[in-house]
Amino acid sequence: MPKIKVVYYIKKDGSIPVQEFIESLETKMAAKVMRTIKLLQDNGSDLRLPHSEYLTDGIYELRSKQGSNITRIMYFFVIGNKAILTNGFTKKSQKTPKKEIELAKKYREDYMKRILGGGSDES
Repeated sequence: MPKIKVVYYIKKDGSIPVQEFIESLETKMAAKVMRTIKLLQDNGSDLRLPHSEYLTDGIYELRSKQGSNITRIMYFFVIGNKAILTNGFTKKSQKTPKKEIELAKKYREDYMKRILGGGSDES
């Protein structure tokens, strides 16, 4: 399988939620997250547990753990061998919060409209 391109979703206002999340992490955790992103880049849709899990409706989560800290980064795939990373959070419970999945879906919808030409606004 060829490498895939991993892209950070950029909101209309120019902010990048995943980058902001990674920058907010402690150094070792941020390094672990970046290694997991590299695994996604190298393995694409073949990446499975414990590093990646399909959640619902085309939304996946990248899973990273450092000590007792657990982080998740939501993402989806688009045509052209790309994975779009949308949002991240530190996991506090067993189940991925519904609001994080809904946020990933909202960002995906925006990405499809603005970036892939589903809408007229390119900014």
